[in-house]
This record gives sequence, C-alpha cells and structure tokens, in this order.
Amino acid sequence: MSLYEDWIRSSYDQNGRSIKKVWDVYMPLEQAIYENMIGENDPVIKGTVAELAAKYNMPVPYMCGFLDGIKDALNKAPDIEELEETTKINAKVDFKTLFSKMVEYKAEHLYTLPQWEKHFTEDERKEMYLEQKRSGTFVREGEKVGRNDPCTCGSGKKYKKCCGLGA
Repeated sequence: MSLYEDWIRSSYDQNGRSIKKVWDVYMPLEQAIYENMIGENDPVIKGTVAELAAKYNMPVPYMCGFLDGIKDALNKAPDIEELEETTKINAKVDFKTLFSKMVEYKAEHLYTLPQWEKHFTEDERKEMYLEQKRSGTFVREGEKVGRNDPCTCGSGKKYKKCCGLGA
C-alpha cells in the first residue's frame, strides 16, 4: 500500500467522509507548517518525505496529505500516489497561488494567518480573495440573477450569500 493510500484510508471512511479524530490532529500540524513557511518566507520544500515529516513533527502519511493539499502551488509537484518515504522533494511554493487555493477551499483559518502580511498588503489580499471568489462565479448571458435566486454555481445557497459576495 502506498503512503498516499495510507493517508486516504486513515483520514476518510468507506463513504468518503472525513474522520474527525484524524483531521483534529492533522489540521493544527498543517497550520503550523504554513505559519512557519509563510512567516519565515521560506518557499522551498526540500528533503525526503520522511525528512519533511520529521522536520514538521507529523506522521509520514500526514506529510503525503500535506503535499497533496499544496501540490497546485508547487513549481515541481510530486506524483502524490507514487510517494515513498525516500522520495526526494525539492519544490518552490508560489505564495500567490497558495493563498488563492486556501480561499478556494474555504480555509479561512489559513488565508487569514497574520504571516501573510509579510508577503501581501491588506489590499492585495482582499483583491486576491475577490479574484478567487469571482473565478468560480458563472455568468449566464441574458439572464439577470436576483439576490434571492439560487446561486448559479449550484451550491444551493442564495446568490447573495454565495457568489454575490454579500451584494
């Protein structure tokens, strides 16, 4: 069984739902990595999977979960499903992409970290936030969407509470 399969089996049940006790342990570890990485302005992730897990004080399968979560922001993303403890990682994190992904995944506890102030002004963060939110908004030509209509993105929420951004 691969490390990634270990991660998936340990963090999700047979129906694909998150296993709360695993995520309760994982999320503070993940946040600590981001606080360190963003705060120290160290955009490079370098070392074997096992070395990175030891560096960040987390189980090796959890490191696979972390790398899976950050892969879209890496210049050289590893093949997550092929990771082994000895797989070498040497990738640079694009902080703008990382911030946008955190917004996309609604990880407010991560995109509101004070460490972001070292990289982007408050206005830049607001603009990146709105840009990411707008990127998921579908516009139907010829139809005007009312505030109380169902959101066009399919979330089931009212437009004003979803892609309308409180408009």
